[in-house]
Amino acid sequence: MKDTVRAHLTITGRVQGVAYRMSAQDEGVRLGLVGKVRNRHDGSVEAFVEGPEATVEEFIRWCRRGPPAARVADVQVEWLEASGEYREFAISH
Repeated sequence: MKDTVRAHLTITGRVQGVAYRMSAQDEGVRLGLVGKVRNRHDGSVEAFVEGPEATVEEFIRWCRRGPPAARVADVQVEWLEASGEYREFAISH
């Protein structure tokens, strides 16, 4: 396994207005990951996350469930080279 990986996630469904970004940030911090999460104009949520491959995969599994009020329809994952640009896990606007 690689040391650090980066995943770009696009989460669709009922994922805005249900505390998805805040919950995703909390989960990312809990797992020790770095990145950002933001709402998109099309109603989806986008996240970039970096960390150990197994931990990023755990975050992706969480994203497929989301917080209790969310109804996740799909999570698209694009694996990228880690950039090292993030120092924390933050909500982006």
